[in-house]
Amino acid sequence: MGVQGSGKGTQSKLLADDLDLTHINVGEIFRWHVKQHTKIGAQVRRIVAAGELVGDDLVEDVVRERLQQHDWNYGFVVDGFPRNRRQAEFFLESYDIDGVIHLDLPDEEVRRRVLARRLCSRCGMDYNLIAHRPETEDRCDVCGGELVAREDDTPEALARRLRDYHDKTDPVLELFRGKEYVTSVDARGDKATIQRTIRERLGLPSYQP
Repeated sequence: MGVQGSGKGTQSKLLADDLDLTHINVGEIFRWHVKQHTKIGAQVRRIVAAGELVGDDLVEDVVRERLQQHDWNYGFVVDGFPRNRRQAEFFLESYDIDGVIHLDLPDEEVRRRVLARRLCSRCGMDYNLIAHRPETEDRCDVCGGELVAREDDTPEALARRLRDYHDKTDPVLELFRGKEYVTSVDARGDKATIQRTIRERLGLPSYQP
């Protein structure tokens, strides 16, 4: 768990790849639907263009459908869910949780990172002009496509999402803290340092990049 731009996707993928876990990225699932022009994708496009968060029912349906695939024999890491108390209660009722990793990042750093994000308009590869710049400015290293800002990465939309995050997700962290699931990690370091800290806190095998 963590605010937008805190590195949830990066850290989840590092954990999943190294420990043979399944990485379930809710945002990635929605982006796939948008790219494939599905009915869900059309809903999501309208919602994010307005700078809002996808509703609880749609998020729960997508997560439930993904987990029902049962391709996670050794466990899974969920990134981007739950975002509010209702989703957290659904998750607590349905699955066993080993731990909740909270990537703690101040709002001012979130703004700096998020507004520097870029996405390849052709293949969907993610970039960040601070941490992961392309070799050629505004061009994807993989396919040469044009790099663009995401529709929802505007200062106004980000301000709305931050307010929404703190209003809805801070109480979820308190719910999980009450059950002693939460490990908070400072998300301002480099990705290797953050991953090592996560492993140490959870008693997992050490990280070797």
